[in-house]
Amino acid sequence: MEFRICFLVFQTLYLLSNRKSMEQFIVSARKYRPQTFNDVVGQKAITNTLLNAIENNHLASALLFTGPRGVGKTTCARILARKINQPGYDDPNEDFAFNVFELDAASNNSVDDIRNLIDQVRIPPQTGKYKVYIIDEVHMLSSAAFNAFLKTLEEPPKHAIFILATTEKHKIIPTILSRCQIFDFKRITVKDAKEHLAEVAKSQEIIFEDDALHIIAQKADGAMRDALSIFDRVVSYCGTNLTRQAVTENLNVLDYETYISVTDLILENKIPDLLVAFNDILSKGFDAHHFVAGLASHFRDLLVSKTPSTLSLLEAGEQAQKMYGIQAQKCTQEFLLQGIAIANECDLKYKLSQNQRLLVELCLMQLASITFDGEKKKLSLS
Repeated sequence: MEFRICFLVFQTLYLLSNRKSMEQFIVSARKYRPQTFNDVVGQKAITNTLLNAIENNHLASALLFTGPRGVGKTTCARILARKINQPGYDDPNEDFAFNVFELDAASNNSVDDIRNLIDQVRIPPQTGKYKVYIIDEVHMLSSAAFNAFLKTLEEPPKHAIFILATTEKHKIIPTILSRCQIFDFKRITVKDAKEHLAEVAKSQEIIFEDDALHIIAQKADGAMRDALSIFDRVVSYCGTNLTRQAVTENLNVLDYETYISVTDLILENKIPDLLVAFNDILSKGFDAHHFVAGLASHFRDLLVSKTPSTLSLLEAGEQAQKMYGIQAQKCTQEFLLQGIAIANECDLKYKLSQNQRLLVELCLMQLASITFDGEKKKLSLS
């Protein structure tokens, strides 16, 4: 009996000491999901409009949130549902979960699903003032389901608000669009995404390089949720020290240093070294099409780096901006304009080419042989 008691005490102490390590990991996209409109990243115009509509009692009964994935459509819908029910309640943490009904139209797109929803709409809320119906991916509803929904959407009960969310507004029939107040969510800028990632990194006591976060923000392609998912993946690889080199290795992306070294070889007319450098890029598993498209973008970035008035168009980290500025001074505007044209032409021809590697190599040789004022650049073939 005493042995059993000692064993239980030991087991309890062991579990308590390892409690932290046993806690379930929560992905950053969920952990840092905005709880108020002020927390929403990159949608200030929309959040301000919604706040003013609530304060002035001008909120429409049917709203359509449209925009790319991962930019805050469903999050704003949930915040709105909580916000309109808060007046008159003392508990600021009340989420009014029983007042919010979410329907995924991708898997619930039949007439029966909509009829069941319409039947629920008639019942007033038990607590709070409004019942909010969030229909995600609404463009997936069938034509019959849309038609069954029309009358309720146009004349809903006073206690019901519908929020429709979609990534493909063009697939929604005009009769639905005409009954909704439309909010177009924009893609998250690289700057906004990077600043939010910096806040998340600081909250987790992670040391980071500015360029590392910039690469993650660029890779996310305007989606904040994707940026946080990539951030989690990179942190799992790097630990508590995010460096640019580690991020590029993990995400397998060609960073600006690669393009700067390639451009230096082009400017020095070193065709053999250029071909070897391209071979090294291919041997690391990078796609030649991605490389040549990136090279055209690199020339464009050098072009906007040449003058202070266009420097704001350069989306790059602090260290990258310095290196772009240095290389931009080595390049003439004529070279960069012709370089963009040659690289872009290669990009357009790539998919139709029978020998894609040779096409890119020819592009690189042409870049290293650009002529000005009728004089061909001297080539170094040794």
